Amino acid sequence: MRVHFCGTRGSTPAPGLEFVRYGGHTSCVALSAGRDLSTSGTGLPTLLLDAGTGARKVSALLEGAPFRGTILLTHLHWDHIQGLPFFAGGDHPDSHVTLFMPPQEDGADAESVVARMMSPPLFPIQPRNLRGDWTFDVLPPDAFVADGFAVGAFRVIAREVPHKGGRTVGYRVTDGATTIAYIPDHCPTEFGAGPDGWGEYHPAVLELAREVDVLIHDAHLVPPELAAEASFGHAAADYAVELGRLAGAQKVALFHHRPDRIDDAFDDIVDRFSTSVVPVLGARDGLELAL
Repeated sequence: MRVHFCGTRGSTPAPGLEFVRYGGHTSCVALSAGRDLSTSGTGLPTLLLDAGTGARKVSALLEGAPFRGTILLTHLHWDHIQGLPFFAGGDHPDSHVTLFMPPQEDGADAESVVARMMSPPLFPIQPRNLRGDWTFDVLPPDAFVADGFAVGAFRVIAREVPHKGGRTVGYRVTDGATTIAYIPDHCPTEFGAGPDGWGEYHPAVLELAREVDVLIHDAHLVPPELAAEASFGHAAADYAVELGRLAGAQKVALFHHRPDRIDDAFDDIVDRFSTSVVPVLGARDGLELAL
């Protein structure tokens, strides 16, 4: 599997010189399955995890080709969907896109939910005006069972995780050879302080992260910020690293950086884990991992 980090910020884009190294685009990760890789080892991504403003960067990975694949949304906050109408590879006459989101608590259909953000007077066009063949749907029941469901060359398991302001899921994705967990927005303190004061290591995230090659996890906060800001729906970087250790992950990628966290400050966070039992990296826009 090849993992392309196209957007790694949370809440809102972060432009400016102080954010250049880690990037300012919001959440979007593109995946190429091992069986789909070309002889050059690059392959075209066929699965997107979230579609924040980082979705704009996916089009370059497609080398001019239309996107033919699936977008899995973890939830519907702006920083995870705002890139949809600006994703040129998807807004293409020959694209074929299936978009899944968590089932909504009010039972609303998927397209109408996206249209709440993407329609006049808030936006010039509606989802149905995107070029190509687009299908909008909620995750099928199979996504929440033990073996998950097939998404092209991948198999995906979804589990609900606590966040704030709408149903949110994390994903476990495998191409049969390698596996990642993607949990970009997670508020573990909703289940209590846990053994470290950073939140509970509850069954849903332990299942998603179990022995993965890479755990991509919410690192929006650091422990001193939890008291004032955990209620906004996010986790501390220390929680992400300890979850990786408890779950037997091979590597932890800190993700969903708060928009005012400048590069130098985030360097300091990553450096704190230089002796961690589990290798830790700071996800940044443009980073690629070949698993």
